[in-house]
Amino acid sequence: MINTTSEAFQELERGVHTALETYSNVHRGSGHFSMVTTYLYEQARDIVLEYLRLNKSNYSVIFCTPRRAELLSVQLDPGSFQIISSDNIGMSIGVRALVVKRNALPKGVPLQSGGGTTKLISKEWVIWADAPDKFEAGTPAIINVIAFVKALQLQQQYGKDILLNILTETSTVDNILYYDELEKYSGRELLDTLRKTFIGRGVLVPTMEGLKPFINLDNSASTPTFTPIWNAFRLALRQSKQVQQEIIQEVRSVCAGMLGAPLSEYDVIFTSNTTEAINLVAESLSHEPTGDIESVVLNTLLEHSSNDLPWRMVPGYSLIRLTMDAEGFVDLNELETLLSSYNEKEQYGKKRIRLVAINGASNVLGVCNKLKEISNIVHRFGVQLLVDAAQMVAHRRINMEECGIDYLAFSAHKVYAPFGSGAMVVRKGLLHFNSQEMEMIKSSGEENAGGIAALGKSLVILQRIGMDLITKEEMALTSQVLRGMSEIPGLKIYGIKNPESPEFANKIGVIVFTLKGMVTIRLAKELAMQGGIGVRFGCHCTHILVKHILKVGPGLQKFQRVIQTVFPKMRFPGVLRVSIGMENSKEDVDKLIEILSNSALKKSTSKSKKTPVLSKSEIKKQIKEFIKNAASSVYFEQ
Repeated sequence: MINTTSEAFQELERGVHTALETYSNVHRGSGHFSMVTTYLYEQARDIVLEYLRLNKSNYSVIFCTPRRAELLSVQLDPGSFQIISSDNIGMSIGVRALVVKRNALPKGVPLQSGGGTTKLISKEWVIWADAPDKFEAGTPAIINVIAFVKALQLQQQYGKDILLNILTETSTVDNILYYDELEKYSGRELLDTLRKTFIGRGVLVPTMEGLKPFINLDNSASTPTFTPIWNAFRLALRQSKQVQQEIIQEVRSVCAGMLGAPLSEYDVIFTSNTTEAINLVAESLSHEPTGDIESVVLNTLLEHSSNDLPWRMVPGYSLIRLTMDAEGFVDLNELETLLSSYNEKEQYGKKRIRLVAINGASNVLGVCNKLKEISNIVHRFGVQLLVDAAQMVAHRRINMEECGIDYLAFSAHKVYAPFGSGAMVVRKGLLHFNSQEMEMIKSSGEENAGGIAALGKSLVILQRIGMDLITKEEMALTSQVLRGMSEIPGLKIYGIKNPESPEFANKIGVIVFTLKGMVTIRLAKELAMQGGIGVRFGCHCTHILVKHILKVGPGLQKFQRVIQTVFPKMRFPGVLRVSIGMENSKEDVDKLIEILSNSALKKSTSKSKKTPVLSKSEIKKQIKEFIKNAASSVYFEQ
């Protein structure tokens, strides 16, 4: 029985910590953790409707930021929706639940586009996802949403004031961001000690060989977190508004220092994720006067849909794309030629390239673009450079001033802080919003004080470990993966295949592949059922790139479009991806290679080296029970 705000908040923390123990990104992940998190996230919608006593067949629940909720609500008829705010229940986590009558949802193009908002795209057309996914651009603040609905449950049971005034302990900004039980460590000693605090470490999951520790090889989708980062999040929620504002200001400085972006030259604007940050720039471009110039954005075949779709939606702009070589690198000569043709020689009439928008590292091929060289070329022609650094910040050193980067976007959930924050770091004066709009943008992101504190803590820890050491560790594991895969018959790696390649130094720990004769979804499930390994399959929100590397021609693309229209639930197989993070070890890679080898052997001989303890039907049943039990332990008091 809960009687006080303190006890309620302790129960809230227990539930959220439990969710973190099995955290991964939602949808398209094959591992146990992704299935649990997806179940928790979708169950959260039902909890909101139960709280409001509404029928789920008549209403959709869209989880979004304060600003997105406001922008969406303007498109809706009064009386067709209602909004529940995390701020109104005493939690600084930046969540809005927008509850809308299904028949009142806006048609056509969503206000913000990017990851998760589509079913299928090509260079020319888009098939949008159904609601609510269509309106939840980018990775949602999953953990914050779980915390939010857990709070609603506590309110429903113990009264609406049970979580208000949750200030139960005071702390300083320095104590939250810089001091912890690991502060005496640095470098390798800190990395080794930090790994022991990985939340989810040692969680046993059902496999065909019995219970096994879960292995997360899905860090490119989202990263797990560690105890010091979790502590920063929960402590920040317990502070006064004044202390929370001090935390936000300090994290702004931490971001600037980490990214080589002095605050005298750059603004740090907190968002919910990379997708929202890039959409902000696209929205800003739509406010800029262009005169009689026809503006063009140049990106590449390598881009995540969050760095492709928003540019298509800017009124008066067109989009062109750089090609790439077999390993995934763009041709800098082609970049220079295109910029010269459009902006110097004026060979395309009134068309001028205004912005080059490029990823720092590919979420499919793992290649890191040579940003300094790209910047030197881009700025010679009076063009601005935007970098989607979602896949880069946790893995490589970045210096925006040195590289001449004008805009840089990244997400905290890719940097071991999965609490719904992110940032757009931008040269001063480049964003075009009036003062009222800019205030709304800033306040929307900054409402998530807990998420911002977690982001700051994570960046502080990365700096104390040293990015060079992190890069070295991950390159060693990536080399081990590539060497092991090269020995497996029928397995095809896309992009850089050989650790001896001259360009291997420019690759993060992201490897995509296929296995001859086995569709990716089946192989992903094999890894989960046999070894408790979580990976990701499909097109990874990079449909254009995946179709390119799989050599899907125009005819087949048209056929896929027809099939997707007729069978809207169908998803195309794509490629399978493993991605390395700080928590991974050589033993994780050994297990991956063992199961892939076993799968290839079974495919070629119909025999397996091991006799499983459980059948596939038995293990599927156990996994379902594992998911339900994990979800139950989050949403119900223990």
